Amino acid sequence: MNALLEATTTRTNPGIDPSLHIWGWEIVVYLFLGGLVAGIFVLAAALELKSGEKPRGTALRLMPIVALGLISVGMGALWLDLAHRLWAWRFYLFFHATSPMSWGAWILVLIYPVGLLLGLGSMNDEQRAWLRGKTPGALRGLLTTLFGWADGRRRGILVTSVAMGVALGIYTGLLLGTMPSRILWNSAVLGPLFLASGISTGAALLLLLPLEESERKTLVRWDAVAIVAELVLIALMLLGFATSGEVGQWAASQFLGGPYTAVFFSCVVVLGLLVPLVMEAIEAKRHLPFATILPVLILTGGLALRWILLTAGQHSAFRFLP
Repeated sequence: MNALLEATTTRTNPGIDPSLHIWGWEIVVYLFLGGLVAGIFVLAAALELKSGEKPRGTALRLMPIVALGLISVGMGALWLDLAHRLWAWRFYLFFHATSPMSWGAWILVLIYPVGLLLGLGSMNDEQRAWLRGKTPGALRGLLTTLFGWADGRRRGILVTSVAMGVALGIYTGLLLGTMPSRILWNSAVLGPLFLASGISTGAALLLLLPLEESERKTLVRWDAVAIVAELVLIALMLLGFATSGEVGQWAASQFLGGPYTAVFFSCVVVLGLLVPLVMEAIEAKRHLPFATILPVLILTGGLALRWILLTAGQHSAFRFLP
């Protein structure tokens, strides 16, 4: 058993013995904000690729810059969880192609220049003039150069933003899936599931902004697709557990009659997915926009998904030790 191997080879680790180190709210915040930012990058770029026009609303133009602030908060939460915080820079001394953590560390760095160029290119003339006025004289030349880059390579930046968003969203799920001793995380579905959830929560946050009618309709339609994908992936995850022997059946039972059944299906499946999906169908057919409640339900469901999976996965770590 992987759990037995981990227990016997890491007994001298104070995070294992006398008790297993438990990830807390810091990791939940990191996973949630990481997925949220992934969704913002994918959707903001995809909207412009679809329409061929830059965002019209001020809030949507500035969302790539806001997203960089959100991922900074998420990385700050992750840093708080580290046992050796002052050595975090060592992640960037090497790149290990077979390590999801190494990929994630570099994705989190590369997201900044891509997001900056995406945001600068989205600004209108008035916003650019304001930013130049607030920039020290020595840096104005650099800012002008960046504006030129953002405009001259706009399509390439948009495509790169989608790719970076997809990579970030999948990574947040792979981060958990690389720990096979945590039975409930040992699923290849987690990466796509967290990506779909990130796109849905990203759409929810954007729907809270003042948008053009065409932008809102597109986001509602894309969010409905993401929600359906989440429901399918959750079903596949549970089905995969239920058909993979004693260990997998025990994992499935935690959500199918076990201690996490009520909270998972009420907070995630029903309130976070099914109810918003019905509301979006009503909005599409009846043209009755649910201005606030719809995005709030989706965001709450996305946060609950990560919190429940993180908690349940850690409690399952040594379930099958002799």
